[in-house]
Amino acid sequence: MAYIGTIPAEAYTSFAVQHFTTSATDTFTLDFPVANENEIALFINNVRQEPGSSYAYTASGTTLTLSSAITGSDSMYCVFIGKAVQTVTPAVGSVTNDMLAGSIANAKLANSSVTVNGTSISLGASGNISAGITEADQWRLTANKTSTGDITANLERVDTGGFGYIGTGMTESSGIFTFPSTGIYSVTFNMFGDNQVRVSTLTTTDNSNFVTAAQTKSDVSGGEAASCIFLFDVTDTSTHKVKFNFSLGGGTLQGSTSDNQTHFTFIRLGDT
Repeated sequence: MAYIGTIPAEAYTSFAVQHFTTSATDTFTLDFPVANENEIALFINNVRQEPGSSYAYTASGTTLTLSSAITGSDSMYCVFIGKAVQTVTPAVGSVTNDMLAGSIANAKLANSSVTVNGTSISLGASGNISAGITEADQWRLTANKTSTGDITANLERVDTGGFGYIGTGMTESSGIFTFPSTGIYSVTFNMFGDNQVRVSTLTTTDNSNFVTAAQTKSDVSGGEAASCIFLFDVTDTSTHKVKFNFSLGGGTLQGSTSDNQTHFTFIRLGDT
């Protein structure tokens, strides 16, 4: 069909209904004007009445006239057949997931959380999606190391200074760390040592063969901090693991149980 101007919106059609406060009278005022009684369907005590001057009621403009008065105990309502109410807003509960197309603006999301691929993501006050970090943990070396090799002992999850972690956290056995879930992890080896200390992050993807993924060193006498970072794609928590190694040239790799000197930080950045 041809038209001029803006494309008409597809509308949902419903009929306006008016409920009356009844009394011992035969005249009532309609919410909307009508041409005649045939434009409304009148119900008294849930029984539909026959329109017409020789029958139950007549209507003109906003005046409804009954053929006989009703009482205050009667119920009465009318449906405006000649005045269908149209709206481009669908009825509550009528829109299903299959009917949605495209994206929904963040501002339209409630200040709560949504679940994406099984991961709960919190929403800020404006509806913006906040950082989706689900795992963050930190461990440390609790005693000085003066001989070269893998760090297999003297390890603990940080437990001082108001420490807190997110998610399940890492698990450790004989210096080998297992990840709580798959994902892309930032693994940081923060070392504190002196006199030629080299540290390495080693990873395995088959739960057997470890390779050097990142390393750093300190050559300063009297103590120096350094760090190496590796982004590890953990596709299988049973095979993808990490451990830490150090090599000394006469120096010391320093550890403590009261503060973070040599320590390890694990943060899950996102899905694999």
